[in-house]
Amino acid sequence: MPILALQIKAELENITELIPADADHTWHFKVQCTKCREIDPNVITMNAIERAEMGSGRGEANLVMKCKFCKCEISADFVSKPVPYLIENNDKFATIATIECRGLELVGFEPRSGWTAKGAESGTVFEDIDLTDGDWADYDEKSQMPVGISNIESKFIKTK
Repeated sequence: MPILALQIKAELENITELIPADADHTWHFKVQCTKCREIDPNVITMNAIERAEMGSGRGEANLVMKCKFCKCEISADFVSKPVPYLIENNDKFATIATIECRGLELVGFEPRSGWTAKGAESGTVFEDIDLTDGDWADYDEKSQMPVGISNIESKFIKTK
């Protein structure tokens, strides 16, 4: 069962960290069945709080589904809590989540909405950030500086 690390790279402007707003953040992935190698045409959602019973009776996972093509059961489970993407990693890839996959491979990530960032100079918390368009900009009143997140990229690294 491979464990994949979701890594992102972004340009942070006057922001010290970027992280999902809460524990039940909805993550959006593209998945590929490892048996038939077909990629599901839909974006699949999962979060670290919700659990579903596996059909085989072998436990639970954060995501349990059947491949639309070969009908095999596939599942994924968060291994640990998400970690923030920090200013030290600005414009470099860094792991933000680790997911164990059974019968599937994660092949795409869409950040979408539900993110939180912290202003570099003021510590101002910016909530409800929507990264659907790949960037976000605002103005930090306390530090009187523009803040932003742009050029978001993602990739998956096998850790096991």
